[in-house]
Amino acid sequence: MTDRYAVFGNPIAHSKSPQIHQAFAEQTAQDLIYEVLLAPVDAFIPSLTAFLADQGRGCNITVPFKQDAFEAAEKLTSRAQRAGAVNTLWQAEDGTLWGDTTDGVGLVRDLTDNQQVNITGKRVLILGAGGAVRGVIEPILEQQPAAVIIANRTISKAETLVGIFQDLSTEDGCLTACGFSDLDGQQFDLVINGTAASLAGDLPPLPDGLLADQAVCYDMMYSQDITIFNRWALEHGAEKAVDGLGMLVEQAAESFRIWRGIKPDTTSVLADLRAQLKA
Repeated sequence: MTDRYAVFGNPIAHSKSPQIHQAFAEQTAQDLIYEVLLAPVDAFIPSLTAFLADQGRGCNITVPFKQDAFEAAEKLTSRAQRAGAVNTLWQAEDGTLWGDTTDGVGLVRDLTDNQQVNITGKRVLILGAGGAVRGVIEPILEQQPAAVIIANRTISKAETLVGIFQDLSTEDGCLTACGFSDLDGQQFDLVINGTAASLAGDLPPLPDGLLADQAVCYDMMYSQDITIFNRWALEHGAEKAVDGLGMLVEQAAESFRIWRGIKPDTTSVLADLRAQLKA
């Protein structure tokens, strides 16, 4: 019997997940279908329950339901527990509904595998303190950077994240929080934009001189044209500016591995999506 998977969101028609997962399925000879499911903003749980009751094996969750999925899961992986959000659900053989987050793994794999960026021993700046950032801190810390600074307009939100993840720091002071105005005079090897500002054509107030020699900038968002953050990065001397399309593909590959027990190759899938985006 063909196994059934889906992505839930609202809106969701734009999702590239079906294309990605169908490509993974063909590559690995897995018998599955992957659907797009639009859930009402106030009725995610009924929609999820109906899907699982109708032979649904697992699903991805996107905006605005990641918190709802976190609460719906009966068991959580440790990284999902810390992230406070879930983007991957599946039913175990005993019927238990498990939740995980694969966004951070996707980001790190895109950086380290696809972009050949070494995070170990580097100074890392993360812009923003929302759910997107919370989901990537643990995998970044696992790479043992020299320092991770979370900068946000509201410093208290960044400080909250530091408190949640502080015990994962390899050294005292490795993970700290600050406001954007505190970035003057500091330099970083890797700057990750975890705000949604670039999609609206906006930027956090970033000082000149922020980027160290051979710095890499990464925008977790992506679009057909270069994002405003990545344009700023190249204009301010970044050696490389990368958008979040690879993160999208890599987080999907991790979900696929969880569901099917096999990790697909992402190279050709990412290349196809990139070509379509530029067409």
